[in-house]
Amino acid sequence: MASAISSSRPRTVEDIFKDYTARRSALIRALTYDVDEFYTLCDPEKENLCFYGHPNETWEVGLPAEEVPPELPEPALGINFARDGMKRKDWLSLVAVHTDSWLLSVAFYFGARLNRNERKRLFSLINDLPTLFEVVTGRMPPKDKPSLDSGSKSRNSTKRSNDREIRSNSKLFDDDEDEHGDTLCGSCGSNYNGDEFWIGCDICERWFHGKCVKITPAKAESIKEYKCPYCSTKRGKQ
Repeated sequence: MASAISSSRPRTVEDIFKDYTARRSALIRALTYDVDEFYTLCDPEKENLCFYGHPNETWEVGLPAEEVPPELPEPALGINFARDGMKRKDWLSLVAVHTDSWLLSVAFYFGARLNRNERKRLFSLINDLPTLFEVVTGRMPPKDKPSLDSGSKSRNSTKRSNDREIRSNSKLFDDDEDEHGDTLCGSCGSNYNGDEFWIGCDICERWFHGKCVKITPAKAESIKEYKCPYCSTKRGKQ
């Protein structure tokens, strides 16, 4: 079992970054869209709990690993204990900070055998994404906020039969469209970028990179009502 785990570990910069973004996507979902469920699971009456993001884009609140030393660096222990002693937003911010640290530790644990230039490239890729703390608190650095206003929406979108707008990868940008927006991808948490195709969910009205939800511009044209993966899952449970 140990050899199977070892052989499946990401080893290249690209594979490690893919692992990082998958775990990060799951953790962002827990701290935003699934926040009520996450808050409930972090019961202060329970034992020391940890907050995990997995490479299959699922998240988990559970007990720490039993093996010593653990297979991977462990998240902060006991995130649940401070829950009721703080304001909800402050507690979530604290969890986000600790979780950012854990994500970095896992990435650089996998990257221990990378050379100097590869480690620098890995950190650069990671640093281009907003941290969980920035996503949860909304404290996005201005330079990380690409343009998004009503003008850019209309000039950089395609219309479906029901006239719902989709953000597309149109190249028709004007110099006056440089005002910063706060829209984040509901899957990966990164900012809106007019150079990439985006699609909005008709149920929760959140926006997603087409690549994150596996929707192409051509496929989007034939969708009358788009439901994001999270809304589709919730609908199925009801």
